[in-house]
Amino acid sequence: MPSDDAQRRHVLIIEDENSLAEEIAAELSGLGYCARSVESVAEGLRHARSGEPAILIVDRMLGGADGLSIIEILRQEGFKTPVLVISALSAVDERIKGLKAGGDDYLVKPFAMAELTARIEALLRRVDDTRASKLRAGDLEMDLIEQTVRRGDAEIELLPREFKLLEFFLRRPGQIVTRAMLLEGVWRYRFNPNTNAVDVHIGNLRRKIDVHGRPSLITNIRGAGFMLNAGS
Repeated sequence: MPSDDAQRRHVLIIEDENSLAEEIAAELSGLGYCARSVESVAEGLRHARSGEPAILIVDRMLGGADGLSIIEILRQEGFKTPVLVISALSAVDERIKGLKAGGDDYLVKPFAMAELTARIEALLRRVDDTRASKLRAGDLEMDLIEQTVRRGDAEIELLPREFKLLEFFLRRPGQIVTRAMLLEGVWRYRFNPNTNAVDVHIGNLRRKIDVHGRPSLITNIRGAGFMLNAGS
């Protein structure tokens, strides 16, 4: 069950397939969320800009328009509202497009309502984590105030860039993170330069945080990027 705080959260569903929008709204309402659905890019932008929604569910195709345009416009305007993209487009390239546009997660249709609600709760927890002073993945803990990292009883010395890189992953457990996302989020590049900086730094970070004989915390996702395995 969602917490009392989650029960007061508003969800904006931007989906032009009425039956699906109604099904999602009914499921979320039954769990204590306040769900509103709209059908177009213009309506979606208007309601999203109100600042009321705590999270957006955006369909890729809206009456011939690309729902990603909503996300791109909102990100350009400075809105940081979490966005879950839903789409029948299942190719890895399409998922990457959704993430590059500013989406926080991507769910392929058809999907189980239980998975949808789990994704929403995970995104809302991530928002709460931005206010937390400690981030965790398994037995690894990052203290944002003390600027320290420990795995079990051992303290790990990280360079400033490695610390920022690990923080980026810890805020996105179980999510595919592309090299472009890392270059923009950690290095502040607005384009994709010809550099292997991401791979070099991830290699150095792995050598410091991984434990011999156990799976790596950060794994390669072929053709897509990397992922933090929070349960490792």
